[in-house]
Amino acid sequence: MDEIDRSIVNTLQVGFPLTENPYADVAAQLGIDESELLNRLTRLLDEKILTRFGPMYDAQKIGGAFSLVAVQVPEKSFDKVTEVVNSYPEVAHNYQRDHDFNMWYVLATETPVQIDEVNRDIEKRTGLKVLNMPKLEEYFIGLQLQV
Repeated sequence: MDEIDRSIVNTLQVGFPLTENPYADVAAQLGIDESELLNRLTRLLDEKILTRFGPMYDAQKIGGAFSLVAVQVPEKSFDKVTEVVNSYPEVAHNYQRDHDFNMWYVLATETPVQIDEVNRDIEKRTGLKVLNMPKLEEYFIGLQLQV
């Protein structure tokens, strides 16, 4: 990443303009043209420097649900279980941890009932019990990672 890439990432973490030409507006703020901004964003995504670029919606405010789930996965089966878990579009994040519960994933579903449905299906397909930990309360910390 060069200085322009870092400026793009840092700028877009704090907001995206809701204007007629948002990319052009961000590019002007950064001192580059819109096509350069779009090319750089595409490259950052293609090279997996950024894993996603898009809006964050509060699923619960529109009738959906979130839950953190943990699983004890035998080390020899970890890759296979990862493939199963990651095959669900509802899985927002999946992490390996150094813990007895060594796989943790976040579910984001359109309805609260789907949390249980997806988890039951994952249990059925993997033969492993999942530990569902639904969100009880949310705290906004305004996380911004400067690059």
